[in-house]
Order: sequence, then C-alpha cells, then structure tokens
Amino acid sequence: MRSSTETTALSSTDRIAAVILCAGKGERTGLSYNKVFYHLGQKTVLEHVLDAFSESCVKRLVLVAAQDELSQIKELTKSYPAVAVCKGGASRAESVKSGLKAIKDCDIVVIHDGARPFIRSELIDASVESAAKHGSGVLAVPATDTIKEVSGDTVVHSLDRRKLYNMQTPQTFKYAEILKAYADADGEYTDDAEVYERAGFSPHIVEGAYDNIKITTGYDLIRFAPVGSKIGIGFDVHRLVKNRPLILGGVEINYDKGLDGHSDADVLTHAIMDALLSAAGLPDIGVLFPDNDAALLNVSSLKLLDNVLEALTERKYRIQNISAVIIAQKPKLASYIKNIRETLAARLHTETERINVSATTTEMMGIVGKGKAIAASASCILSEQK
Repeated sequence: MRSSTETTALSSTDRIAAVILCAGKGERTGLSYNKVFYHLGQKTVLEHVLDAFSESCVKRLVLVAAQDELSQIKELTKSYPAVAVCKGGASRAESVKSGLKAIKDCDIVVIHDGARPFIRSELIDASVESAAKHGSGVLAVPATDTIKEVSGDTVVHSLDRRKLYNMQTPQTFKYAEILKAYADADGEYTDDAEVYERAGFSPHIVEGAYDNIKITTGYDLIRFAPVGSKIGIGFDVHRLVKNRPLILGGVEINYDKGLDGHSDADVLTHAIMDALLSAAGLPDIGVLFPDNDAALLNVSSLKLLDNVLEALTERKYRIQNISAVIIAQKPKLASYIKNIRETLAARLHTETERINVSATTTEMMGIVGKGKAIAASASCILSEQK
C-alpha cells in the first residue's frame, strides 16, 4: 500500500496522461451502435470509465474515436475537464499511435479500453506507480481455467496454468519507451504489452481484478445489469369494432376495424405503460387514467405514455429494456413492427434496441383467435439511479 506522500506526488503531476480507446464498433455485442455509448444504469460505459479516471492520479485524457463519432464523444465528455478527442485509425494499433501522438509533455502514459467500465481508480494508480518504478505496469490476473493448445478439435499440448495470466487494461508505460515501441511496430497487436515486449522491453505485471471486464459480447450486457433493477409486467386486451382506427404502439394500422375504448385503445402502449408502472411500484393505468375522465376521451395513448415517462424520471428510473408481444389473429403486423419500435423509442427517449416488439396469433382460439379482439403483453426492466 502506498504512503500518503506517494499519493500526493502522483495526483499533483500533470505529466501523467491517458489514452482511452473508443473507436471500436463492438459488433459482437449485437448493438447497432458503439458499445461505449451503452448505458449501464444512468451512465454510459464511457462515462463510468471517465469517472474512474477522474478519481485517479491521471489528470489529462485523450479519447480516440472514429471519425463519424467525434462530435458525439465530444458532447458526452464536455463536462469532464482536461479531455481531448482525436481521430482513431483502422486498427487498434493505429488508434493507439494516434492517441500517443496527440499527447505532449508527458512522462507516463496509461492506455485503457473505453469498453472496460469497471476499472477502479486505485488500479489505475497502481499501474502508474509501477511504470514510474519499473518502466511499465500492465494489469493482469492469473488464469483460473485450464488452458489447452489445440489443432482443429484435438488437444496437442497442456499449458501450465500457474504461468498464465489474463491481460487487462490499463497498461501503463514510460511515454518515450511506448512511443518508440509503437513507432517501430508493424502489424496488428491485441495489447500494448506485446508491442512493448517486441521492442525489447519487459512488461511488469500489476495485479488486476477479475471484475475489470471488457464488454465484448451481448452476454456481457446482460450479466452486468445494474444493481437495483426492477422488473414489471403488463397486459391489456380490447375488442375490435367498426368505424375506429386501429392504433398499435402509436402507429395506425391499415385495417377495417379498430379497438374499442375510452382513449384510442392502443392495447400495446397500454400493456407497456402497465409494465413500466408495475416495475416502478406505481398504480396501473386504470387508476391513473380512468375511463370516466372526459378529458381522456379518444386521447392518444402516446400522450399518456409521456405522463408515465415523466413519473419514472421524477423517481430516477431509467428504462433498460422493454419486450412486448401483440396477440392478434388479424391483421398481419410484420411490416409495421419496425415503425412501432421506432415510434415507441422516440417517445420514451431511448434507443430502439432497448425495445423489442413481436406479434403472434392464438391459432384461431378464443376471442382473439375469432378476430374479435387484440391483446398485448409487455415486460420491462428499470434501473434505479443511485
């Protein structure tokens, strides 16, 4: 454990800088956007990273971003001091080079993945201390699984687990040494320690943490759901009648019948509202929006959804996910699903990827199967802002 004198020395210098790599797309997560913009609780992945660095001895940051995301990164980071943004390259190595070139008057540089949001400030500081003493400090944890070398589907060699480590970031170096190492590097590398090693240096291991995970796959998004998540379920059903428009998820459907109700009877939006209210521990829509309120006659359910969202925001809840099913024998709804998802997402001020809507039938059974009604069910996950 370092002394208070050492802590003061580290935190007072401005010659320690960091390169945060944010240019990856992260296709393996299944997201249609950069995973650093994914929300874990009330903050994005990148904001969690920046919070950790703001509590560390590192006082200058360079974020490396893709050309088409430079403005978005700048907007997201404008409340953080001493943060610069530069354009990345076509590979990780090229992006690191861009970040290193953007830094000036630096003795020690910390290189970190923008998609590794669970890093803690004390680990950042430990890597800096190691670099100051040994020239480098790269986070790693001992391998816990047995590792085999294979050819095809056959094991050809068993590796000694006691000598194996899983590498993490940050990886921290004396600036002049890692700058030279990358200047001489040719090709692609999965981490900075390999570049440093190939340049003739010996990377020094700093004990990392097993929860310092890099978000890589869609499973990572699920298993790191924020603490304080709440689940809600909603269901609604309305009869089909003549001379009414059919509205589902705020979208008008081309059909000769519509749903009967005091409002526009948007059964999908009603189910979603009840799911959200249920998760937040609030009364259902029958209590909040009674069918004897003349002011609500034929009102758009999207306007009611606005009120529900306002109630969630006041209680500091954020929508993590909504999954809904429309149950209808007719009409066919497949061609409307995309528009419905986008309409609901826009109204809820969230990403379309957080809202899934599907449609099914009851195989001709019951009131829905006879074409006399449409039903909808919905479930949601809310996270609490701490």
